[in-house]
Amino acid sequence: MRISIKKDDMKLIANKTFTVLMLLVATGISACAQQSEEKKQETKPSKTSKKMEWNKLTKEEERIIVGKGTEYPGTGKYDKFFEKGTYICRRCNAPLYRSETKFDAHCGWPAFDDEIKGAVKRIPDADGQRTEIVCANCDAHLGHVFVGEFLTAKNTRHCVNSVSMTFVPDKKEE
Repeated sequence: MRISIKKDDMKLIANKTFTVLMLLVATGISACAQQSEEKKQETKPSKTSKKMEWNKLTKEEERIIVGKGTEYPGTGKYDKFFEKGTYICRRCNAPLYRSETKFDAHCGWPAFDDEIKGAVKRIPDADGQRTEIVCANCDAHLGHVFVGEFLTAKNTRHCVNSVSMTFVPDKKEE
């Protein structure tokens, strides 16, 4: 069985095929352009977020603050340090603790029984046993928090690496 197609019908089929192909190409180009625009919007910071510029860290500070390490007990400069002031995050300078909440827990690390409100986040530690504490502003590793030791009236001990903090003394009144 042989099918015969007129010349005019061939032109019509060719035109329709060409039109369909052009629509497919245009749709594909449009989809690619849309995806590209979406990626640009994803990477562009929102107007409400501010650019984070963190302090440069030494290798040891990075090992502890970024790598979630621990300084050796009794070696931190703030373990036996009791001046009046504020302890700020070494990475982003966010205020973390006031000196009034610091106490000597005889554990080898600076200990606080309370943080500045909203300054510290508690996260279940990878070991499943402890609770990690990080800066609420930049997620810098600070140390661990322990509850139920009855060392202070608040029954809480924030065990913080000295390396994770910088001390800012209170201004002396003249």
